[in-house]
Parts: sequence; C-alpha cells; structure tokens
Amino acid sequence: MELRTLRYFAAVAEHGSVSAAATAVRMTQPALSRQIRQLERELGIDLFDRQGGRLRLTAAGRQFLPVTRDVLRRASDAQSAAEAFASGHLAELTIAAPTTTLTDVIAPFLATFGTSDPLPHVIEATGTAVLRDGADLAIVTRTPEAGWSRRALAVLPLWAYVPQGHRWVSRASVELGELAAEPLIVLDPSLRPRQILQEALETEGLAMPESVECGNAQVAQALAAAGRGVAVVSDDARFGLHGLRVEGAGGPLRIKLHAAWSPRHHAAEALAAIAERLREFCGERYGADVLSTD
Repeated sequence: MELRTLRYFAAVAEHGSVSAAATAVRMTQPALSRQIRQLERELGIDLFDRQGGRLRLTAAGRQFLPVTRDVLRRASDAQSAAEAFASGHLAELTIAAPTTTLTDVIAPFLATFGTSDPLPHVIEATGTAVLRDGADLAIVTRTPEAGWSRRALAVLPLWAYVPQGHRWVSRASVELGELAAEPLIVLDPSLRPRQILQEALETEGLAMPESVECGNAQVAQALAAAGRGVAVVSDDARFGLHGLRVEGAGGPLRIKLHAAWSPRHHAAEALAAIAERLREFCGERYGADVLSTD
C-alpha cells in the first residue's frame, strides 16, 4: 500500500466520482480506476459501491476514510518535520544539567524563552553521556571531552553559607584554613562542589573537618540555617543565609560551567546560539565578571 494510492482513494471519496477526482489529481480516469481497484485488492475489501455509473462509499469505505486521512496527515507532518530538520530547525530542546544548575541557572533561563523558541525539556544529570541518550544540550562542570562541540559559560564561586548571627556574617570571604576549623555541611563526593573543596584542602595539606554529608544543596543550606554547620555549596543563597567566597592558596574556589552538544546534531548551529544566549544570561544574572572564555 502506497501513500499515493491512499491519496487517490481520499480524492475519489471527496469528489464523489472518478472523473472529478482524476481531474483533481491530474491523471486519466481509467488509470485512477485501476489504482482504486488495486487498493481494494490489497485491502481485501470493497471501498465503493459501483451502481449506475456513480460511486458510493461502502460501510468499510466510510470507516477506512478517516484512517486514510489520518495517515496522510501524519505523512505530511513527517515530511514537514524532515524539511525542518534539514534546515537546522529545533522544535524541541532537551537540556541536561546537575540539580543546582537546573534550579539556579537553567530554570530562570528557560523563563526567558518565547513562543518562537523550541519547547524545552530538562533532565537532571551530570556529564556528557546523556548526549548519546537523547539530550540535545548538556551543561557540565568539567571541560567536555574531545569530540563534543562546547561553549564555556561561566565561572561561579563556591559559597560558605552561614546563618544570620554568625560571627562571619559581616564578611565577604573566608580563608580555606579558617573554614577547615569549622563543622561543615558538605555534598556527596560524587558532586563537583565537594570535589573542588576536597581538592583544595588536599592542595593545602588540610584535612576535611568534622562534617555532615548531604546529597542535596538546598537541604545542605537548610541544615546550615538550622545551625548544624557551614554549608559549602555552589547554589544561590536560601533561608536568609549569608554567603562568603572561599579563598584558597590559588585564589577563590570556583566551579566552571560548560555547554556541550554533538557537532553532528541536525541543529548544531541553533544549539550553539542557545549556548551563547545562556552564557549572556549568566552574565546578566551574576555579573559580567563570571563569564568564562576558556
């Protein structure tokens, strides 16, 4: 069964006669009649009653007609989608990012999208592996591996969060050595902010102090607000906490954000443009000094 044969059937049903349909589809009447007969043989049903030179849909034909129209509509949609893909159009956008980045960066960025932008979807994930599983754009905290297209987005500080009333609340920063003397609330070792903190402590020969381990940055801040320690995370302040930049021997502890996508993606240019928009958004949200160029 071919789409063109279904189109011929729909045309005959809509025009009520082979002659009128033949004119509409630009073919001879005998040829169109043969196509309809061939379709009936393939389906094993009569689509039309042929009496007195006129064609009337049979009961089966009446039920098959909406199915035919649906198939033709879907085929037309598929053709339009293929043409859009070929032109690099991006109708939908799936972005993968770690939890904190989704909450503090991606969600506010998506709030700036208009109706002409692709329909966004998000996945909570780390790394570029998700690009092989259907994500269009991955926001990662390490330089993407070779083979991926990438855009450096921003370099954001690691924060030491303390509640109002803490002796550091009037300060803008804290030395890593001072921090190491405090009870801390740290993230799971699989999360990048914890890794950055651990690497900085090891570089300065400092041991990880007494700490409470937490798998979620917002919960870590909640524990800090409850007086359980100093939360070391990279997300925006919550619960009225005061944030201090953490100063290590090599400068402030920071986390880098990169966008990554496949150079073979049909809309690679559109993804590059979205990555650039995201970079500009980070500058607007956190200040131009956070923008990364490497």
